[in-house]
Amino acid sequence: MEYPNVDYRRKWYVLAAVSMGIFLSTIDSSIVNVALPTLVRELNTDFATVQWVVLAYLLGLATLLLSMGRLGDMIGKKPIYITGFVAFTAGSVLCGLSPTVHWLILFRLVQAIGASMIMALGMAIVTEAFPPGERGKALGISGTVVSIGIVVGPTVGGLILDALSWHWIFFVNLPVGIVGTLMVLRLVPNLKPKGRQRFDLPGALSLFTGLLALLLGLTLGQSLGFGEIRVLLLFAAAVVFLAAFVAIELRSSSPMIELGLFRNTLFSINLVTGLATFVSMGGTIILMPFYLENVLGYGTRQVGLLMATVPLALAVVAPISGVLSDRVGTRPITVLGLLAMLLGFWTLTSLSPDTTTLGYVLRFLPVGVGMGIFQSPNNSAVMGAVPRERLGVASGLLSITRTLGQTMGIAVLGALWASRVFFYAGAAAGTDAADGATAAPAVDQVAGLHDTFLVVLVLLAIALSLSLWGLIKERRLQRKAASQARA
Repeated sequence: MEYPNVDYRRKWYVLAAVSMGIFLSTIDSSIVNVALPTLVRELNTDFATVQWVVLAYLLGLATLLLSMGRLGDMIGKKPIYITGFVAFTAGSVLCGLSPTVHWLILFRLVQAIGASMIMALGMAIVTEAFPPGERGKALGISGTVVSIGIVVGPTVGGLILDALSWHWIFFVNLPVGIVGTLMVLRLVPNLKPKGRQRFDLPGALSLFTGLLALLLGLTLGQSLGFGEIRVLLLFAAAVVFLAAFVAIELRSSSPMIELGLFRNTLFSINLVTGLATFVSMGGTIILMPFYLENVLGYGTRQVGLLMATVPLALAVVAPISGVLSDRVGTRPITVLGLLAMLLGFWTLTSLSPDTTTLGYVLRFLPVGVGMGIFQSPNNSAVMGAVPRERLGVASGLLSITRTLGQTMGIAVLGALWASRVFFYAGAAAGTDAADGATAAPAVDQVAGLHDTFLVVLVLLAIALSLSLWGLIKERRLQRKAASQARA
């Protein structure tokens, strides 16, 4: 749909400004992951505590995304986006100045608040800035920026940690944040939403609590076990509060999410298949370093380079798939992307203790290419299915599927891998199952990987079936509309 009062001549300037925010939030998370062992030493703490430097950011981000998207729809996307830049940059400086690990965890929450504003509204601003015929291309370029951040982050982080103290992995955000804020101020138009809208506070609080309980359950389940009473109570709380959220939304005159959107079968299929791909990728990303280091014996630098295979492939393919989806439609391209991912994960079931570097890259290329083909048109289809006044919420939904999918993949597939490794090793899983599994014989670790990838194949096969059903349904609707137009 075309948006009135939008000057499409400014579209590339808007994309450049938004890309600064995307790059900033992406590179920061990958830099921090590299620094965790250093933080354990320098802050005189343990790994269980320092993990919360990552988890606090993740939990804050996931629980606030939809609320920030809704606020953007209500009061305007530009002021919220700028506030996010300022909050993230200030939080970065505070993180760098942190005297203890607990202060660092607190200031990571400040960063998460800023990042939630940036990530919730980035795709919405880009969608508004581009005409519908170029939306896929624009979102494909955004996907490339994400991939560049993922690749550059560990490299920059390693260089900073070699040359300077850990504080500088946060201080490096300061110039990017300042430049990005100025770019948004100057280049992004301030499009005012129509009418006065009310913020659904009961809905926001129930959603926040439900998502927090779900993410904490998934996170703690990795170490405590998913059958532990505290983890089960967290999952029960998640069900209760998310059910309460749905009940509140059905009665609200100004809901956080217009639940009627989900009556659009094609819209729902896009969100579900997107979630499936991020579950698959989240589990794979967390398991591959163990395989590369423990089984193949590569050093940290080689692991980092090999782990860049998927994001580099995605970065190259995403803009191309976006352009193709603008020309032939989003649905056929998403089906093609899921097929490529299915092929890639099928080849991963042939990984062995003797796999060569080239063999590893060739197996993972279809995964990265498939994700690159799928992601841009899928995002474009979701953003194109909602009215302008709901773009912020749609963008937030996409960000939540990414964050929740990755978290579920890390927790569930990680636990599945550990349990299968113990099964093949003939041992009982301990409390810290992941650590025990990494000490198992290489052949048992690989066997566990094969079983895990088989589960991923089933998940992707379901996603592909849904997407094919969506393609058939879409073609029927198009033929029906064409026949009605001729009549």
